[in-house]
Amino acid sequence: MPSKEEVVKQLESVIDPHTGTDVHSMGLIGDLKAGEDSVSLTFTPTSPFCPMGVQLAVQIKKALMKIEGLEEEDIDITIQGHINAEQINEHLKKKGE
Repeated sequence: MPSKEEVVKQLESVIDPHTGTDVHSMGLIGDLKAGEDSVSLTFTPTSPFCPMGVQLAVQIKKALMKIEGLEEEDIDITIQGHINAEQINEHLKKKGE
């Protein structure tokens, strides 16, 4: 069974190319659930028209597939509640400290 920590570790390997920050630290992952042999989550791109949204979702799926024993990855992409520029700038500021 994949642990939540194992899932987060894999998510931290997926880097947003525009910010250089991983999708988990940026708060783009929600509703994370690790089951017996499955993981489900919601991915929210930084904007509704994020040109990297689909590509990042594919990278998330590939990262999760590296978890031993995982048979199903359910990734929902949503534009509801996407983070705003202020939140992104706060993440970037913390990264620089």
